[in-house]
Amino acid sequence: MGLTLAQIASRLGGRVAGDPQVLIRQVGTLERAVEGQISFFANPRLRRQLSATRAAAVILAADAEGLTQKPRIVCENPYAYFARVSQLLNPGTRFVPAIDSAAHVSPGARVSPSARIESGTVVEEGAEIGERSWIGAGCHVGTGAAIGPDCRLYPSVVVYARCRIGARAILHSGAVIGADGFGFAPEGGQWVKIPQIGRVVIGDDVEIGAGTTIDRPAVGEPRIGSGTKIDNLVQVAHGVKIGRNALLAAQSGVAGSSVLEDDVVLAGQSGVTGHVTLGRGVRVGAKSAVTKDIGEGQHVAGVPAGPVADWRESAVLLRRLPELRQALSDLQSRLAALEARMKP
Repeated sequence: MGLTLAQIASRLGGRVAGDPQVLIRQVGTLERAVEGQISFFANPRLRRQLSATRAAAVILAADAEGLTQKPRIVCENPYAYFARVSQLLNPGTRFVPAIDSAAHVSPGARVSPSARIESGTVVEEGAEIGERSWIGAGCHVGTGAAIGPDCRLYPSVVVYARCRIGARAILHSGAVIGADGFGFAPEGGQWVKIPQIGRVVIGDDVEIGAGTTIDRPAVGEPRIGSGTKIDNLVQVAHGVKIGRNALLAAQSGVAGSSVLEDDVVLAGQSGVTGHVTLGRGVRVGAKSAVTKDIGEGQHVAGVPAGPVADWRESAVLLRRLPELRQALSDLQSRLAALEARMKP
């Protein structure tokens, strides 16, 4: 049925300007929103879209309140507020607790009566499924693995033996937790496999995207800190430790035994080599390669990654290389001409 602006503000805070009884049924973008939808404005470059939007209401900050006369909610962080509104209007799908007849649950597994196990899923001996967790079709939960309460595993997720996943985790289809790390020792021109006998431990409120892999190590237990969000198609190698509230975008990769401290951000297709540490709050630009330790709070980019200001200067110079090459060639020609004149 939707919520009025007044009802939204009563739940989430913020101040309503304009008609508080405007009914909101869904969220939308400034460009495509229609009547009954609410959007948000947080980027000054989108002023034209704000003035033309057909949204029923807009979420914005106090310094932008005068840019529109539409009904609006004024708050400190419009983007986060928009996310909260979307959660209100799009609550998660409810399920009926059950174990599907086509699932295989070992007699030695412990499955909460409030959990749901769907068709084709295998839950091995000694595994645990927490309260209200929803394990989608075709998943595999290995021997001694543990899934905490209120988790959602979408179809075809694999959690290898003894790995542990905390509360309220979301794992999207094709994610693999605990596959063997890439460990091989050279001997006589061949590679000898090193058994990977560790386990992966994942904290609370972690989300892991489709096709992402987090490997187990030869020894020990790599950890993914609570609140961390990992995008689709990310590779986290054996022995990696990731702190709380980190963000790893699609196609990024972290090599073995590296450490990403709290609040680190890896942009898309960036890479971190093995045995390096990224301090708290480090941000790595897209397509960058981190090859050495990066201190707390730094913003780096490039190959190899360095201070982002240096990378930008290098990028500008790189674009000017044809021009600079021509200028150098001209100088060389002029110098040669002067030398020829000066010869006796």
